[in-house]
Amino acid sequence: MSIRSRGAILLISCYELGHQPHGISLPLGFLENAGFAPDSMDIAVEAFDTAKIGQARFIGISVPMHTALRLGVHVIRRIREINPEPIICLYGLYAVLNAEYLLENGVDFCIGGEFEAPLTALVETLELHSQNNSLHSTLNVQIEGVIQPGANARPLLRRLLFAVPSRDTLPALEKYAHLEHKGEHRLTGYVEASRGCVHLCTHCPIPPVYDGRFFVIPREIVLEDIRRQVNAGATHITFGDPDFLNGPTHSLRIIRAMHEEFPHLTFDFTAKIEHILEHRKIFPELAALGCLFMISAVESLSDTVLEILSKGHKHEDIVEALKIVQNAGIALRPTWVMFTPWTTLDDYTNVLEFLDTHNLIDHVDPVQYAIRLLIPPGSILLECPAVKPYLGSLNQASFSYEWRHPDPRMDELHKTVSTLVERDSQAGEDEMSIFYRVWALAAKMRGESLPESVHRSRRADRIQVPRITEPWFC
Repeated sequence: MSIRSRGAILLISCYELGHQPHGISLPLGFLENAGFAPDSMDIAVEAFDTAKIGQARFIGISVPMHTALRLGVHVIRRIREINPEPIICLYGLYAVLNAEYLLENGVDFCIGGEFEAPLTALVETLELHSQNNSLHSTLNVQIEGVIQPGANARPLLRRLLFAVPSRDTLPALEKYAHLEHKGEHRLTGYVEASRGCVHLCTHCPIPPVYDGRFFVIPREIVLEDIRRQVNAGATHITFGDPDFLNGPTHSLRIIRAMHEEFPHLTFDFTAKIEHILEHRKIFPELAALGCLFMISAVESLSDTVLEILSKGHKHEDIVEALKIVQNAGIALRPTWVMFTPWTTLDDYTNVLEFLDTHNLIDHVDPVQYAIRLLIPPGSILLECPAVKPYLGSLNQASFSYEWRHPDPRMDELHKTVSTLVERDSQAGEDEMSIFYRVWALAAKMRGESLPESVHRSRRADRIQVPRITEPWFC
């Protein structure tokens, strides 16, 4: 079977935040432009297709995030049980961070950074090699960005000649998370206008790979991708850039062109608190162009924690950013790292009080109350003096370093809150009810009862906050 035959190349997505996977749609476009006929499989919404595995000669697995990697390891084992022949390549942020382990445990190649061109070049090299040898015979590739056993390759950090993402082999948008707004569920598309990030937040997996660089995706590529998803039924678009305002001029040009062509299309994006402050004047225009909500990684209200994480903002900046976004008529959905070695019990309850006081309970998915700092291999935090007293060994099974809180109550609270949130969320409990139960647990840990000042009266006046129906995020 030629590697150019239909299905000889198989790209697998394990999980991408509930949206149609960009991590395989983009490389599908690159490979098709090069004359290949790849197939795809998204195990987040599709059954594991053993027939596809059986005929594949090259399998690429997208691991842009921690959850995807943990699932990907199980996929590798199943692949090897079904068909030991394919070359397996993992690509994405977490492929680079965990390359040493992966290459020792069933993976042939790892690729990170701007991965589509190296991935395509790897397949082309394997095709040439297979004309005289089996794919699994000894092969030493010399391709920038491709990591293999015994080689010290670095991620490719160079702007690519992009192809339009190919979504023809992917499950329909109906299979993925929807926009929930005003009692309606609307089909949601997903695009990226840029990748990488100019910031060096110490807990983020992007800086160890991109080292403060970011790359824009050409406007016409993004707009054509939007166009095709709208034709497939999308009425809302999520811009999944790590920070949509790293390149505000580029982003605004795309949004303006999108609105001109599709005036009823709405959207959401992610940006840092400091970018909200820096670009405050554009938020009324963003709202007028269809922005319903934005996400910002607030992480903590503790200036101590924020400084260690190099977030670039302080407590007072969060309050100001909230005013800017809300005054523009856009909902701000903050995300949090509620458990770190430096987060005190007071810090934890301060966040809950802040959400209650600022009427933000419905802006936060309950899973956020249980988020614990993740320290993957290669993390900048590993070189941070503040983390060393609490750092344990690498737990390879979870692809992260263990750490213990100096206050045992915080580790106990994390276990208790995690159990509560998982149980009540699966039972379909109301988000506000879960919030107050979490607060009651934290108060009990302090030897107190839930403060009488909490604003439970807001229940009667609640207005549904626009959200994507997928609460997980890493």
